[in-house]
Amino acid sequence: MANDNSLNPGGLQQFVRWVLHLKKQPKETKGLPAKVSETLVAIAQDDVETVLLSLHSSQLGLSTPESQQRIKQYGLNEIASEKPLPWYIQLLKTFANPLSILLSVLALISLVTGDARAAAIIFAMVVFGVLLRFSQEFRSSLAAAKLREMVTNTATVSRSDQSQSLQILQENGLPHHPRDQAQQQEIPFKFLVPGDVVHLCAGDMIPADVRLLSAKDLFVSQGTLTGESLPIEKHAVLPDGEATVKNPLELTNLCFMGTTIVSGTGMAIIVETGGNTYLGSIAKAVVGQKAMTSFDKGVNGVSFLLLRFMLVMAPVVFLINGLFKGTWGAAFFFALSVAVGLAPEMLPVIVTANLAKGALAMSDKKVIVKNLDAIQNFGAMDILCTDKTGTLTQDKIVLKRHLDVYGKENDAVLEFAYLNSFYQTGLKNLLDVAVLEHIDVHQALKAEENYRKIDEIPFDFERRRMSVVVEEQKHHHELICKGAVEEILQVSTQVKAGDQIRLIDAAISEQVTQLKQELNEDGFRVVAVAYKELPLDQLNYSVSDEQDLILMGFIAFLDPPKDSAAAALKALDRHGVQVKILTGDNEIISRKICKDVGLYVHHILLGNEIETLSDEELIALAETTTVFAKLSPMQKTRVIEVLRRKGHIVGFMGDGINDAAALRTADIGISVDTAVDIAKESADVILLEKSLLVLEQGVIEGRKTFANIMKYIKMGTSSNFGNMFS
Repeated sequence: MANDNSLNPGGLQQFVRWVLHLKKQPKETKGLPAKVSETLVAIAQDDVETVLLSLHSSQLGLSTPESQQRIKQYGLNEIASEKPLPWYIQLLKTFANPLSILLSVLALISLVTGDARAAAIIFAMVVFGVLLRFSQEFRSSLAAAKLREMVTNTATVSRSDQSQSLQILQENGLPHHPRDQAQQQEIPFKFLVPGDVVHLCAGDMIPADVRLLSAKDLFVSQGTLTGESLPIEKHAVLPDGEATVKNPLELTNLCFMGTTIVSGTGMAIIVETGGNTYLGSIAKAVVGQKAMTSFDKGVNGVSFLLLRFMLVMAPVVFLINGLFKGTWGAAFFFALSVAVGLAPEMLPVIVTANLAKGALAMSDKKVIVKNLDAIQNFGAMDILCTDKTGTLTQDKIVLKRHLDVYGKENDAVLEFAYLNSFYQTGLKNLLDVAVLEHIDVHQALKAEENYRKIDEIPFDFERRRMSVVVEEQKHHHELICKGAVEEILQVSTQVKAGDQIRLIDAAISEQVTQLKQELNEDGFRVVAVAYKELPLDQLNYSVSDEQDLILMGFIAFLDPPKDSAAAALKALDRHGVQVKILTGDNEIISRKICKDVGLYVHHILLGNEIETLSDEELIALAETTTVFAKLSPMQKTRVIEVLRRKGHIVGFMGDGINDAAALRTADIGISVDTAVDIAKESADVILLEKSLLVLEQGVIEGRKTFANIMKYIKMGTSSNFGNMFS
């Protein structure tokens, strides 16, 4: 067991930094590959005609022969992956590390000098260590396979081939519409090429990176790439405010492979396929060997250090022994014996046994340790970078507040919102689901007994509101409307607070706007609720009835933090681990979550600001920045890389596709049981319970493991040096 001093991170970090000087620092990298990022941004800012011209296509799409020709030119629309190496090649690569080679050479020397027993023991230690590591690394290519599973669907494309019906119309001189010149075909994703025109509708997965040609009420969920829970509205025309945006994910006229259409329709032209897509760039970062961690560098550093001592001491012993005794043959074999004696033969077994013991201790706390080295890296970690959604938060939209226009809690607002969500027949979004989770309201209202649905005015993206009309105990009809605050305010003439109803004047209008702004700044998504009483004899309702409403108040939604998040972050701080937030979400929500979990925000840095910084500038800012917001997946990776270059031992905790590359880049990748498969495959450690308090236990176990390994290295090397000098 380690004593209290051995658990101190200072000594651990000093040792790691001591051996790191033997290794080159990692090369500088800059986020998403420049070609992918710049190409997508340029395409978004061009007009439609320019895009069509550059892709040698038209709104009618490509012809079948042209499509087949482009498949030969661009290849299949599949995420690139490395061909798995044969098992024997992977085994040889596992063996090719300094410690294994050093011990193998010493085993061979022992055999040559006649010490077969020592040779057998040393070689057995090498084989055991190599086989254990091989079993871990054999699965390194599974992450890319998980990404490839995403693109197995079909897409509807336009083909400019003349249909048989069009040929008949032309031959007979009959009138025809230009749209008759294109025919639609359903083809597998993998046969799509740049220049193909695809038709999009609700429920479709985006088959490649596309530029929108037209869009109607189109909302796309980009959560797999950004971590944001709510869908993003997309437009065919780029808004003026996005003219200088450098992050492709923030451009509303682009859609990306792997994202999903929540509602609406659209038509788009494919601009990138396969490995050139945004998702493909993530696959390239995930596939292949994981970056060397600080523990790997430390073990290799010790091995090289011992090798240097041997290369110096063995010749010295050989010369001294030969000169004094005159028997050069005996001196040679004695020098070889000294070299063998310098090596800590049991080091591979001691390291493996201690790491396995730590992994076993963590398994009792329902933590899967996929990579044994992660235990030691857990202890060495001095910075934990974490995604927000799904790791610190529950990744679930929850209705947290229901307020009147003066900001006071009001149950009537929640009741009316519940009736609206309960009786609507359209697609229930995440906000409606959150409202309907208040079963107690349903029971209190006795919805089926006391209310009967009369009509519904569906949601549309121009009005940004929807209404239901219910009959309340045959007394009157009640039109209940909920939607965006600005749009509800436009059709409301009065407000209700308590039992009082007042006309909306400038002061009340300003009060409503101020309250909404305050809620937004606290990270809430705000929806307004209004109503209107109508006579029983009206049977049909339309948008024109959404006038002269009485504004009741607001319902506010939030993705709340996990119950254990605040306590876990405090525990990490006690052990000298600094926490930084790396998220694709916006800075307002990120600041709110930090406040809720007790994390003081020193500075916030945005993704578009990072793109303008050199690595040296980013290193300086990263030290003092608490929150990195609106990051692309590769920007997360870049932040981790610069922190590691500064000498920090960096952990990363995430659960989405957008976190996979960062999980592999960090010294230790941590994920949760609810994460997507690609994140689990990329992680070193998986938490099986929602509680984050096991992070503290991981740090302690890692420091115990390191202390025990260091005890052996100190004891073994001092003993061996003593034997050598004697």
